[in-house]
Amino acid sequence: MSAIRLLVLGAVRLHGRAHGYQVRNDLEFWGADEWSNTKPGSIYHALKQMAKQGFLHAYETAPSTAGGPPRTEYEVTEKGTAEYFTLLREALTTRDKMDLLSAGIGFIVDLPREEAVALLKQRLKGLEEWRRSVTEHYRPEDGPGQWGHIGEIMHMWVHSSDVGAEWTRGLIERIEGGAYVFADEGGDRFAGVLAEEHEHPREA
Repeated sequence: MSAIRLLVLGAVRLHGRAHGYQVRNDLEFWGADEWSNTKPGSIYHALKQMAKQGFLHAYETAPSTAGGPPRTEYEVTEKGTAEYFTLLREALTTRDKMDLLSAGIGFIVDLPREEAVALLKQRLKGLEEWRRSVTEHYRPEDGPGQWGHIGEIMHMWVHSSDVGAEWTRGLIERIEGGAYVFADEGGDRFAGVLAEEHEHPREA
């Protein structure tokens, strides 16, 4: 599963209605163009494709009073909302797709706190099971040399699972400790979107 669909649906959903430039600006503000395949062409393609699939509703707007061309604004449909939450839940349990996990973390507060923790614990379990499957054949304490240079692959897998598990445990602890405002709670949540007239800080 690609992160682009989750990122685009999530960005449009944050605005209520948004055109392609707004979505692109937000994703670049988050740095998503550096850690996922969210180049301008892929963003506009995803918007058009998901509109055809019924996940987004497209609105043709009138030209601006300044004489600019008309823009297409998008709104997430009921079908798109269901798809968004399916993608979000899958992203938070992924074991090794860092772009997808990053996208999921970006929208994690759209879930209830308890569900977010449960999904992260599911990810943790997957990492631990993956590590066990690798160490059935490879002993990390012996080092990669026993397998020649191929052992470096298994060494990388074990190291990645250990680091991923440590980070996931820390995030679970922070969330269980009350960090952030989730969907089932009152209070202001960090929006993470830019007003249309503002450039993002990386272009300032």
